[in-house]
Formats: sequence, C-alpha cells, structure tokens
Amino acid sequence: MRGDVRWDIVPATGPLLTDWRAIHNEIVPTAPLSAGEVAERSGRNRLTLAYAFGELVGNATVRPPSGPGAVATVIVRILPAYRRRGHGTRYLRSELAAARATGAGRIETVVLASNTDGLAFAAAHGFVEHDRYLLDGDTVPFVDLHLADPGPPD
Repeated sequence: MRGDVRWDIVPATGPLLTDWRAIHNEIVPTAPLSAGEVAERSGRNRLTLAYAFGELVGNATVRPPSGPGAVATVIVRILPAYRRRGHGTRYLRSELAAARATGAGRIETVVLASNTDGLAFAAAHGFVEHDRYLLDGDTVPFVDLHLADPGPPD
C-alpha cells in the first residue's frame, strides 16, 4: 500500500496520535480516550492512520496475538464521510495481513453496538458475533466478533 499516492497507511506516532485519537473518539463516543491513554496504547498496539488522495479517512488498531490460540484483534475505523468507497476493505486487508504476520491464530474485532455501519461491514467481511458487554456506566454495548474462517494469509 505504501508508495501509492492515492492510498497510504502510516504509523500513528508522535503528533499523529492526536489524529488517531480524534477518529477513535468520533466513532466510539461512549468510550473516549485521553491523550495519555492513546500514548499508552501506542506502546503495546499497532496504531495506524489511513489516507486516500491525501485525505485522512480512518484509523486502525492491531492488538498483537495473546493467550491460547494466539488471538489478535484488528479494529478498522473509517470516518462516516469516507464510507462505502472501498477504503474500509482495503484498510482491513492491510491490517489483517499485519496481524497474521505477527502469528495470529484467531482474529477478532470489536464494534460499538450503535455503529450499525461497522457491524454490517464486519459481517460482510466474515466476522461473526460471539459476545456483547457493557463497560461500567455505559448503556450501549460493545460487540465482540471473530473471523469465522480466517482464510489464507494475505
């Protein structure tokens, strides 16, 4: 993907963490992250930003594999104004490849239940629900999903 002037994925580091945080907090308004929380996550997860034609279109998180089955989590967030243009699919493919390269045996994602676009996108890409839960004080649950058929590495 790098080198294509129409599409680029870059690590979210330094000042770019502000952009990553803004996208997260827009798409997951019930669980906003502070700058400190984002900085802490950047030390243990792969955080990236996606650009199409020079415009920031989304962010992603890849949590490295852990536990039995080497479970990795891949979360791709596309800003509403850029959805249904193929950006999410392209970004997801890249981040799934990144997760598989770290030895992931199972790949999961998580979507806020009120994000109907995100849930439909996940289902269309082979993710199936396996859990719903509420964070303390929340009224909108998060939905945990996993790839039903992880398929061959990209």
